[in-house]
Amino acid sequence: MDRRLFLALAGGLLTTPWSARAAPLPPPLRSLRLVNPHTGETFAGTYRDEHGPIATAMEDLSHFLRDFHSGKELAYDVAAIDFLAAVTDAVGASRATVLSAYRTVDTNRMLARTTFGVADNSQHLYGRAIDVRFDTRLEEAMQAARAMRRGGVGWYPRSGFIHLDSGPVRNWTLDGQGYDGLLSRLRELIAHSGLPSNLLAVRAHRPLDVRQRLTLGRMIAKAEFLARHH
Repeated sequence: MDRRLFLALAGGLLTTPWSARAAPLPPPLRSLRLVNPHTGETFAGTYRDEHGPIATAMEDLSHFLRDFHSGKELAYDVAAIDFLAAVTDAVGASRATVLSAYRTVDTNRMLARTTFGVADNSQHLYGRAIDVRFDTRLEEAMQAARAMRRGGVGWYPRSGFIHLDSGPVRNWTLDGQGYDGLLSRLRELIAHSGLPSNLLAVRAHRPLDVRQRLTLGRMIAKAEFLARHH
């Protein structure tokens, strides 16, 4: 290259303002279209613009994602909303059906007594989790969510939904395979353990102490292994 041409080009680059050469692109608008089958309510609109989360839209989302059992709500974690929006975009879904979002402690305890797999310290308690269903490509949505590594992803194929949360990155699957066998084995183990005999009953029982919780954890692991291998 001609030396004078090179110097001219270099000089032009050096005198060009940095902002003109490397101005960051504004973040895209983020929108969601959601339906809640429990309340019949919908949300459709933009919740994030180039300046960040839109306060009024986040208030609407927090109300939409409230605990429908009690009517209570809290400010929802925008990271969980962003996770849902990213998964929705990844599979090209036009909308998502929200099955469960915020839960009060009382609601979570009620569900734990009647539903297998409800965590005592669920991310739902903190407004960081959403159980959601898409009309199509649900398994692809689960795989896309896990590849993103943005939080927890639970896969419930028999129930037809995925769990998304903005907590620590982790994955689990509750497919129901061997479920009856698991309960049967667990009842047998509990019967010979000294733990409360009504531990698996729907009615309330006294809380377990630390030793009992550790014993129960070991028995659940053993019962699951036996159920899957026999």
